[in-house]
Amino acid sequence: MDALWVFLMLLVPLLLWTSSTFVFYFKKCFYVVYMMVLGAIAIPLSILKCGGRDVENMRVVRALVRHVKYFLGLRFDVSGLEHLQTEGPYVIISNHQSSLDVLGLMEVLPDRCTMIAKKELVYAGTVGIVSWLGGIVFINRNKTSDAKSVMADAAKTMLDDQIRLWVFPEGTRNQRGDLLPFKKGAFHLAVQAQAPIIPIVFSSYSNFYLRKEKLFNSGTIKLMILPKIETKGMTSDDVAGLSDKSYDLMRSVFLSISGFAPITQNNGPPSHH
Repeated sequence: MDALWVFLMLLVPLLLWTSSTFVFYFKKCFYVVYMMVLGAIAIPLSILKCGGRDVENMRVVRALVRHVKYFLGLRFDVSGLEHLQTEGPYVIISNHQSSLDVLGLMEVLPDRCTMIAKKELVYAGTVGIVSWLGGIVFINRNKTSDAKSVMADAAKTMLDDQIRLWVFPEGTRNQRGDLLPFKKGAFHLAVQAQAPIIPIVFSSYSNFYLRKEKLFNSGTIKLMILPKIETKGMTSDDVAGLSDKSYDLMRSVFLSISGFAPITQNNGPPSHH
């Protein structure tokens, strides 16, 4: 048995040194397991802090998760942090590439801010429980009518409880090197609450993290917080235009900070400089 442990102790560093595929799976497994462990720590702390489900518990999560990036060899180059100093409720929208987005989200998460997430997340072990305790709003992506009524409730909650909500308008994870078309929910939410939208853009992960190619190196993620877009006086008639304006803005920033050449909409994935 001792010989087996010695063998493993020698084998793991050797594989980490020589096999990028092994590094990919090792880091992915570490990330999932470690987040579950942090979730288990956050549950009692959240209950002690607030007694149950409360957006204030996101402070606990933020404090526990902020160091995880160091273990994965990631750092964030943040600009525009001053745009989050806006008073009162607002809706943050950002692009969505991977579960690693959570690390960037926690890097800049303002106080009294929680997320809108797919309802499957609630079943993700300790992470799911902490998501619920942190006031995350869960939606059924397959039922548009459900999603719409949840957004209407969320707008009311935003105003009543003076909270901010972080939404991924692409609706799903996307590593295609461009932005997927935006779903309209986040914009309906902002217009119903008459709350500003603050766009946040993560640069492409493709220079250090590629799921298909099993690559997960160290890397720096540029995270750009853009000036708020006001929605005061807008109605549901303005939602499509608001969505298009936000998409065009975020897409041009994404291509720019990712070092991709600007492309026309139908030319496929962008080319690197």
